[in-house]
Amino acid sequence: MNRRLSPRIRIPSWLPVDPYILALIGTVALAALLPVSGTAADVAGGASTGAVALLFFLYGARLSTREMVDGLKHWRLHLTVLACTFLLFPLLGLAARGLVPFVLTPELYSGLLFLCLVPSTVQSSIAFTSIARGNVAAAICAGSFSSLLGIVITPLLVALLIGGGTAGFSAGSLFKIVAQLLLPFLAGQLLRRWIVGFLTRHRKLLGLVDRGSVLLVVYTAFSQGMAAGIWHQVTPARLAVLLGVEALLLAAMLSLSWYGGKRLGFGRADRIAIQFAGSKKSLAAGLPMASVLFGAQASLAVLPLMLFHQMQLMVCAVIAKRRARDPQPPESAYARTSANRAASPASIRTPVSTPAGE
Repeated sequence: MNRRLSPRIRIPSWLPVDPYILALIGTVALAALLPVSGTAADVAGGASTGAVALLFFLYGARLSTREMVDGLKHWRLHLTVLACTFLLFPLLGLAARGLVPFVLTPELYSGLLFLCLVPSTVQSSIAFTSIARGNVAAAICAGSFSSLLGIVITPLLVALLIGGGTAGFSAGSLFKIVAQLLLPFLAGQLLRRWIVGFLTRHRKLLGLVDRGSVLLVVYTAFSQGMAAGIWHQVTPARLAVLLGVEALLLAAMLSLSWYGGKRLGFGRADRIAIQFAGSKKSLAAGLPMASVLFGAQASLAVLPLMLFHQMQLMVCAVIAKRRARDPQPPESAYARTSANRAASPASIRTPVSTPAGE
């Protein structure tokens, strides 16, 4: 019996539409239509503070200290990724200061600069490096080191580069960072040996907790923004310009990380890890930090990061698949050993559950 199959509309595999981004957009829309206020805002703010602390506790419990120590053996690669994340990105962010006020408003520029200061991703760096047949083990360690150091480096860079502007960094902000970010993270590290089994068994449930916590942070931040009336400062034209600026920023970092790795003498597999770990920014780490550092103006501060996150996923997916089709050049003995180790399941001990929205 012949059956007529109805045509299906399929999203191209090279164009990833992250469902979590759709959830974030829906959360922003909900905050715009039904922002919390009064007592409800106080309750939501307290819940958001607890959610941030829980997120960083889970981050600390997931990171394997032994794997990070083992990864130090490839220190040149990790220093290169850290230089991309915490040196080149901030320098490009500072260069964009010349776009204010004619292209970007001061508030959007602060958000763009904050985007340049947050740590790299773990999950997507590993995924794209694996697709492109790069050094997966190096991507794991590089992303983990960036996330770990970002808890300290990002707030310090915000204090130094944004300082008395929108962020209003002060001793009170420093106390919030220690109480909401650093202490829960250290507690997770200390308790890891006793709770890692529980985390492994319930990683799907904890993934939902991750994502729900970040959505709560976004809802609270954007509700505060609605109450403060800051969304009247953003027009469709400004958003279009912001997307163009971020596209140039991503293109610059992809080029610098790829060709810079070549100039530094890294092999193909290592250059792939450097490019994907050094050109991306973590939404999961940036959102909670912004809620602590920016207060009522966190919604504008995280808007550039949310846009950049989806852009980097789409662009890096295309690059990863093209890299996978490249002919494999002869590598050094060290690079072959690293690649073989990365391909071995026993060697890849990723965190039991990756942070949401990376």
